[in-house]
Amino acid sequence: MEYIKKRIRDVVDFPQKGVVFKDLTTVFKDPRALHIIGWDLSQIYRDKGVTKVVGIESRGFIGGSILAFELGAGFVPARKPGKLPADTIKVTYNKEYGTDTIEMHRDAITPDDIVVIHDDVLATGGTMAAAFELVKSMNPKKIYVNFIIELSALGGREHLPADVEVTSLITY
Repeated sequence: MEYIKKRIRDVVDFPQKGVVFKDLTTVFKDPRALHIIGWDLSQIYRDKGVTKVVGIESRGFIGGSILAFELGAGFVPARKPGKLPADTIKVTYNKEYGTDTIEMHRDAITPDDIVVIHDDVLATGGTMAAAFELVKSMNPKKIYVNFIIELSALGGREHLPADVEVTSLITY
């Protein structure tokens, strides 16, 4: 993970003053780093029977797609309102800067699915908690939660169910 850590760019005062944003675009553009992330993510879930990976818009689409490919699973996007063409379900949630909404296709997950929900960074946990609520409403067999980076000082895990397995490749 040291190779990955060295490629993460800190952007000071983004998206607002006082925040140090962990920018993964510098990791994603590096072929070796992208390969390492895909391999390490897939090893966590290799023997867990995962059938679907849900990626949260937008950077969660990157790692989520790679993970789905590596596992031979389907990929499901969790998107901002109005971006999905068919019938959707949605959850509105509080964020550190206001409220937001995410949607998924109503038929994206079945009761036979074992799901990993993936996003790039766990900060305050609101977006992932909302995505978890959406996926759980579809009654899959099992749900896992995964991040590339976790910012532990922000307490995001506290907003996720205690009984769900949450993994992060890198913790700050």
